[in-house]
Amino acid sequence: MAETTRAAGERVPASGTVHWIGAGLSTGSGFAVLCDTADRVRLWHRTEERAARSLAVLGLTGRAEPRAFTLPALAAELAPGDVVVSMLPAPEHAALLGVCVERRAHFACSSYVSDAVLDLVPAAREAGVVVLTEAGLDPGIDHLFAHDLIARAREAIGAETAAEVSLTSYCGGIPAVPNDFRYRFSWAPLGVLGALRSPARYLEAGAETTTARPWEATRPHVIDGETFEVYPNRDSVPFVDQYGLPDAWKPETFVRGTLRLDGWLRAWERVFEELKGGDDARIAALAAELAATYPTTDEDRDRVVLAVTLDVRAGSGDVWSGRYLLDLRGTEEESAMARCVSRPLALGVRHILDGSLPPGLGRAAETAERSRQWLAELAAEGLEFTLRT
Repeated sequence: MAETTRAAGERVPASGTVHWIGAGLSTGSGFAVLCDTADRVRLWHRTEERAARSLAVLGLTGRAEPRAFTLPALAAELAPGDVVVSMLPAPEHAALLGVCVERRAHFACSSYVSDAVLDLVPAAREAGVVVLTEAGLDPGIDHLFAHDLIARAREAIGAETAAEVSLTSYCGGIPAVPNDFRYRFSWAPLGVLGALRSPARYLEAGAETTTARPWEATRPHVIDGETFEVYPNRDSVPFVDQYGLPDAWKPETFVRGTLRLDGWLRAWERVFEELKGGDDARIAALAAELAATYPTTDEDRDRVVLAVTLDVRAGSGDVWSGRYLLDLRGTEEESAMARCVSRPLALGVRHILDGSLPPGLGRAAETAERSRQWLAELAAEGLEFTLRT
């Protein structure tokens, strides 16, 4: 069918061309996989020279085309059915998606869905454009783990059985070798500080709880004998519905949060004092100071820990418990964070390319069936994690 006669809402066939926007700390082996999968790949960076250098560092010179990124330059090269992968900060996604809708190109990112992106979803669906979001590590793999655990518990306990539920999902990028600061920046320091300044909402003892300063809700969390510190972040409450908990199950505890090394709370005391009283300008300056004081170097090795645990206790006394654990360390070739973000994102892009994702908004995990499929594919590609029930 010719493009001009395509029905409204009918999915635009993938062209086979992928535009990867940005080559920061989270661009890893997933990008390399796409270079083997897609017909054509372009890497867009601040300048063509920086894009070329990034390709050289990744060992991909000649396998992708370097480009200097501006929205007009990207728009000029977009064709219907192309896939745009955004590694830019979340506030920049709406502008990118707007260009994609105009050009009838598909869109993918690893970030949460913003209101600005949501506003564009109806137009994207009408144009036959796939909008894949939350397809990284957190959000992304954490969703896959949660959906699969809930499906397994439903099979064991029964969706109609009254039960009390505890679900915790904690994820963190930390130094593989602990340092005095108890942290390693795997994304922009200003973004890290901004997240700490945002209130957190979650369920505790069956009631909604909000904390204006997430770090003040930090508590110990033991995983296989190792003690970490965890705290809630963002808004966990909408995920009760997104994860599809049965109506008969009452969530007593439902927390999605951040994991840090033991001792982090004490090591960051000065930072917290600044966050309490600093204005935007002071926090931006603090972010720059932290970046200079605690730089991420090529010699550093990071570690990513993601633990999702579900406990379901039925009124009859039956109990089902399950936990997924991902615990990876970075290597000389690739950081753990880059691997964990880029691999699921690349998998989602490949499913856009093969036509298996429908137009409109989608996340890494929409159903338990798709979660199990994606987890199996990620495991087959060497991403290591364990399930304990």
